[in-house]
Amino acid sequence: MPVFSLDPAQAAWCAQLRTLAAEKLRPLAEKAEPGRVNRPLVAALGELGLLERLFGTAGSPAPARAAAGAGAGAGAGAGPGAGARAFELCLLRESLAYGCTEAETALALQGLGSYPIVQAGTAAQRERWLPEVTAGRAVAAFALSEPDAGSDAAALALKAVPDQGGWRLSGEKRWISNAPEADFYTVFARTTEGAGARGVTAFLVPADRPGLAGTALEMLSPHPIGALTFTDVPVTRDDVLGDEDRGFRVAMNTLNLFRPSVGAFAVGMAQAALDAALDHTARRTAFGGPLKDLQSVAHQVAEMATRTEAARLLVYAAAAAYDEGTDDVPKRSAMAKLLATETAQFVVDAAVQLHGARALQRGHLLEHLYREVRAPRIYEGASEVQRTIIAKELYAKNPDAKNLDAKDPLAKGLPAHELHADGPYAEGTKEPYA
Repeated sequence: MPVFSLDPAQAAWCAQLRTLAAEKLRPLAEKAEPGRVNRPLVAALGELGLLERLFGTAGSPAPARAAAGAGAGAGAGAGPGAGARAFELCLLRESLAYGCTEAETALALQGLGSYPIVQAGTAAQRERWLPEVTAGRAVAAFALSEPDAGSDAAALALKAVPDQGGWRLSGEKRWISNAPEADFYTVFARTTEGAGARGVTAFLVPADRPGLAGTALEMLSPHPIGALTFTDVPVTRDDVLGDEDRGFRVAMNTLNLFRPSVGAFAVGMAQAALDAALDHTARRTAFGGPLKDLQSVAHQVAEMATRTEAARLLVYAAAAAYDEGTDDVPKRSAMAKLLATETAQFVVDAAVQLHGARALQRGHLLEHLYREVRAPRIYEGASEVQRTIIAKELYAKNPDAKNLDAKDPLAKGLPAHELHADGPYAEGTKEPYA
């Protein structure tokens, strides 16, 4: 098991990102209209080169790892689709989340919506859209969730009906980050009835296609999320991402890369809440002294710090496993997302408790984090689904427990790495977040 540490160059890069997020990106976030795509913020991410790093074209230094057998080639990036490294993505998302959650979300959503093109797109698709995305001129969206198909991905119902060598898309997508304002959507539609997850095809659908409409949804945290309605939307074979009826693999490859970094987003929020609690309890006096001198307070802060660091290390381990192409990526990714998002919820809530009523006032950092921290436990695989994935992976190595799939209706008999749940948020986002 590798031991993770950041070398001086990585630590300096993360510090620069936190400063950049707080000083340059947060002011843009604060000027935005709630619930709308913040195009100036997306453009700034492109101008600063952060979207290039997202796709691995201007990557940060590789992680410093000390472990028996970790040779010079460790972490060379063996995930599906050349480009993004999971470890770099985690450092980027954690650092941005610490200073500006809106910037982190905008960046993650660009990645979720565009990575299917990186891994499965044609040369023409890549040339048309990826330069626009990395420059921050085009907004992407990942359209998987439906009103009746969240955790149960096999129930996906958006239909792709054959039509003159192509298809017509009819149905609805819901809880789609960046909808209805995105410039293009990665859409997953059913091309073969009765085939479950193996009858789904991924399409690249520009927003100006006739028959495509959408409405915004108001959520707990005011990020851009909406519903899409498809009324005989035309798509051709030139719009297919990957192979026909193999779109679920495109979705899973994307989510396997981004799932650990949802944990990194959560760790960034947890660290921001922890630092706020440390500062507050050191300065605030009560009962004749600073709060930090009360054992109950000090022990709570110690628990918050310990859980945050444990979550961070598990996230880093999952990201390294992805980059090294190990066979236990689904389990590690699920563990990382589960622990990190549940930990962030605990740490933010504890920080609010230590601050008292002031943390509930609109505009306070912790009030903001309290609304932000809830969604990651749902999107890109709810905590309950992560536990199912972990259990399936564990029992898969136990010859006496091969019947787990048959007993678990949620799994639908799929391999653990194909089990997905975006819950009420979806697509990525953090969802809405993306």
